[in-house]
Amino acid sequence: MLTQADSLWRVGLAFVAFCMVSSATYLVNDVGDAEEDRRHPTKRHRPIAAGVVRPRTALLAAAGLGLGGFAVALAVRPAFLAIVAGYVVTTVAYTLWLKHMAVFDIAVVASGFIFRAVAGGVAVDVPISRWFLIVTSFGSLFVVAGKRYSEHVTMGVERETTRSTLATYSRDYLRYVWTTASAVTLTGYCLWAFEQSELETTIPWFELSIGPVVLGILRYALLLDEGYGGAPEDIALNDRPLQVLGVVWLVLFGAGVSVAH
Repeated sequence: MLTQADSLWRVGLAFVAFCMVSSATYLVNDVGDAEEDRRHPTKRHRPIAAGVVRPRTALLAAAGLGLGGFAVALAVRPAFLAIVAGYVVTTVAYTLWLKHMAVFDIAVVASGFIFRAVAGGVAVDVPISRWFLIVTSFGSLFVVAGKRYSEHVTMGVERETTRSTLATYSRDYLRYVWTTASAVTLTGYCLWAFEQSELETTIPWFELSIGPVVLGILRYALLLDEGYGGAPEDIALNDRPLQVLGVVWLVLFGAGVSVAH
């Protein structure tokens, strides 16, 4: 599928569209969070919170990016535009309302990753596996719970001044959330891998890929417990053991796909 020119073109446009609309929603969210961000040790350096970019300028840029993103999304296919619109509506609802509601706030942030994952399948008209949705959904919840835990640890008694829901969450509760989410993620991936066994020959590549997935989640959970989950992208870019596990998983998964097809 991805070797077809039409699919590559649609994937490229889908990437551009989501970059544009997500940038627009982040600008809107940063305008709404400016006061809270100024009380945060790292978020206070964001352009809007720091006063480098005026709120009106940010909102005008958000409007331009949003409209441009919708236009590009329509060029991909109408169904993809519907996914993008749903993402924008959900994110704006989070900025205006849902971010102040405990539990719903982490669910909505996690849904942002799910929207992106589903949008990729819709863009190229590929059926989306139920296992893919399970792993993506609960994996996202695992990451977001870790972000909230990091904020809880970093801000201490002042956490409520930067995010109102942090006054409701306890560290034990956030650990419970990421433990539950990681357990479902691992279960979903294992069931998917075992289901693929009928497609393999002598070497169970997909089943072997379970190993680096389990170790990767355990490694990430260790980093969360130490309070390093505030920026998942920094963990992915700087933690060498996770990078090695990611490469091992990619090799095993790629071998399984090549044999199965």
